[in-house]
Amino acid sequence: MRKSRFAAISEPAAGVRDLNYVDVFLFDLRPARQPDDERIANERIRGLSNTGPYLLASHLICAIVLAIHAFRSGSDNPLAVTLPLLGVVVLAALSTLLNRRRTKQMRPHQVVRLWGAFTVSIGALWGMVIAYGLPAGADAVPPIISASLLGAFCLTVAAFVSVPSLLLISYAAAVASFLLFSPNPQILGLLAAFGGCLLGASIFSARGALIAAGRQLANEYQAQKAARFVAEFEQSGRGWFWETDANGALTYVSTQLADDLKSNASDLIGTQFVDLLGVDAGSRAADSECTLGFYLSARVPFADATVKAKAQDDIWWSLSGTAHFDDYGRFLGFSGIGTDLTEQRLAEAEINRLARYDALTGLPNRTLMRTTLEDALNGIEKQKKGCALYLIDLDRFKNVNDTLGHPVGDSLLKQVAGRLTSVVGKDGQVGRLGGDEFQAIFPAIDSEQYLGTLAKRLIEQVSQPYQIDGHTISIGASVGISIARSQYQCADALIRDADLALYAAKDDGRGTFKLFSPDMHSDAQERQGLERDLRVAIERGELKLLYQPVVNTVTEEVVGFEALVRWVRSNGQAIPTEQFISLAEECGLIIAIGEWVVRTACMEAAKWPSQIRMAVNISPIQFASPGLVATVMSALAAAELEPERLELEITEGVFLSEEANVDETFRRLKAAGVRLALDDFGTGYSSLGYLKRAPLNKIKIDQSFVRGAAATGSTSEAILRSIISLAQSLKMDTTAEGVETHDDLRLIRQLGCSQVQGYIFGKPMEVEEARALACSVEAVAAKGFENARAPRYSLIRTANAQWNGMTFPVRIRNIAIGGALLESSRELPDGAQIQLDILDCAVLGADVRWSRNGKVGVRFDRPFDLRALGPVQRAKEPGRSVSAATPTTQPGAASAEQTRFTPADLNRSSAGRR
Repeated sequence: MRKSRFAAISEPAAGVRDLNYVDVFLFDLRPARQPDDERIANERIRGLSNTGPYLLASHLICAIVLAIHAFRSGSDNPLAVTLPLLGVVVLAALSTLLNRRRTKQMRPHQVVRLWGAFTVSIGALWGMVIAYGLPAGADAVPPIISASLLGAFCLTVAAFVSVPSLLLISYAAAVASFLLFSPNPQILGLLAAFGGCLLGASIFSARGALIAAGRQLANEYQAQKAARFVAEFEQSGRGWFWETDANGALTYVSTQLADDLKSNASDLIGTQFVDLLGVDAGSRAADSECTLGFYLSARVPFADATVKAKAQDDIWWSLSGTAHFDDYGRFLGFSGIGTDLTEQRLAEAEINRLARYDALTGLPNRTLMRTTLEDALNGIEKQKKGCALYLIDLDRFKNVNDTLGHPVGDSLLKQVAGRLTSVVGKDGQVGRLGGDEFQAIFPAIDSEQYLGTLAKRLIEQVSQPYQIDGHTISIGASVGISIARSQYQCADALIRDADLALYAAKDDGRGTFKLFSPDMHSDAQERQGLERDLRVAIERGELKLLYQPVVNTVTEEVVGFEALVRWVRSNGQAIPTEQFISLAEECGLIIAIGEWVVRTACMEAAKWPSQIRMAVNISPIQFASPGLVATVMSALAAAELEPERLELEITEGVFLSEEANVDETFRRLKAAGVRLALDDFGTGYSSLGYLKRAPLNKIKIDQSFVRGAAATGSTSEAILRSIISLAQSLKMDTTAEGVETHDDLRLIRQLGCSQVQGYIFGKPMEVEEARALACSVEAVAAKGFENARAPRYSLIRTANAQWNGMTFPVRIRNIAIGGALLESSRELPDGAQIQLDILDCAVLGADVRWSRNGKVGVRFDRPFDLRALGPVQRAKEPGRSVSAATPTTQPGAASAEQTRFTPADLNRSSAGRR
């Protein structure tokens, strides 16, 4: 087996290809550490072969000269004639042999073997000719013969000195062996001349040997350095070397390659290289349509061929190789470098996975879901069924992140992803779009009934409590559904429809689902138009402020006003405050609107008596703005208003903000002297930490605790007492919102609440009316009902009444939860017990409270669910506006209050006060 080139760098060569030890010594090939020794030897042999004809010619001339001289001189020495003639015959035979075509086709070292025989023969022949064939005497040898012999000798020495030393030595030894025993004294001169030639040749050869030795040392140093570089390169792990012989068997195996294959390097020597690769012997090389197997068989170079190792583990290599040939075109094998691509391919696979899957939940991300949706749309024609899309948004998830932290939020998202996947199952594909938004795609499903049932079950599963790090967490989900029944419907349109349906589900109270309907497009267009008009509402003067009085509970004197923004479009349409405020927060207009409110309120408050304060609502987004303090100070300075007369009302949403400047804003406002009030206290988390964190001056109790607090059995009184007692301990004022009846007012006053705000002292009013009230020195009179009563709704509906065994028709004119006003042609006594059959709704027991002029007031024996009646209209009451109310009958609605009020009712809500 041929030695590896890489092994030859560090191991001495034992010889040259196809040469034995005699040839090595004959060629003067010293043991070297270079793999090109054979090339050097062949060059020397060719040089000797080229000088062969000249050497033969010189010796042939000498033989002819000696023979002619012996014949002319008539020498009686038989050797003087026979030896030159014999020399002519030998030289002719050798010349003929060396010039034959077959001899010329021999390998160079084989030719030199013939030269070895020629050297010994010619040296012995001329030694005998000189010693025994020349005549004795000083003048017996003509100068021309001496010159011819000396020239032949010198030419031979010059030819052999640059070729193997043994040829020169053998030639000189053959000549000298006869000259030393020659009786001819003239030979001493030739011997001296020949010795001088040998001495000069020896000195020249020694000098060449020294140069060759220096070159060999330099080569050995370079070889050691190359060996060190190879070792360091392989040890660095950046790659390894490999080599095969002409048959494709490995002759050099790196340790790293052996480790990848979990084998010993020595065991792999002689193994076919392609047997270590995959079935296809490698993948396609760069910029080529050929496999690695082709390159190895075609014996052509290749680079960066990616192959898979035939190993238990998933191992990939990048191979580059070069084919090697000798000077005669014989293929010697391949050598090259390999690099481990396993980690790189794993990293690329992970990058590809992250590019298509969500890192947190492991679900497909937006990109992969888009591809899945397009595939589902393309399959509609083939499957003859449409496809459906869910857009899923988690309700109240932001509160979890803000209160419990993002790690808990991340854990919650993982559990939600698991529940969604479990509900959808194999019918569809669930993915996460980002944040708390998920998506589900259902190929070949277009049944509205099935999709609705599945969405309801999905919402129920997501709404079940979660246990995370000792916390019990409850959230909800809203779902928007769109269906594509044609393959020509594009993915963007389907996503837009589902988004509109999701928005409708959120607008309907969250915790429900909505199927897209075409009228949602008109709603979206209306919203876009509303946003467009809102952007120019300030410039057009469409925004205005109304002012609701805040009254001292004891003295009933006005101590301040709350500024409430209203928007009336140029066409006279009044936009509900809750609607355009939420729109302004979404589209980024809330800061500009809030600044206008602050400046306008301050300018108006400056015209009022100094004891009257002005309260302004601040959105959490506006409070988190870095420019809030500068805006407030600028407004106060422009209006020349004392800072303590301005009261900024904030909600708990301010504390849920992640902005770092919130605490700094509190500090700067407090230092400026501006008062701070916590609005709608009790409706959110109502964390006591908020009261400690912020320098508050007042707590405003939400109207949901105030209305009906004085009613029998109400638990609101205990809550009010706790809040008021807490505020007094913290030396904070309290304002009860939404006070409308005298019973509630008396309770609030009795509990020690500082201030009252509600319809009982005044609705939000225009600036002129508010200014007049502020400048009045008289106390404000309370006006309203004595106690609270359930709202009544107007309708005209037929029912049957049973009394005293008689059944007769009646007409319902208005109705409430606890009773109704009937029109009856039959007079009924007070206290009579009747059965009222409201057709297609319910049968209720009732007692007659009064009866006169064909009208009967009854009280039900149990509360009546007004949702069973369908749309009804609120009945008119003194001091109240008439508005429509529509009981909600959509399944899955999350709100306990099932009526939606018109703008007139919204003006009375806490959101309507914004």
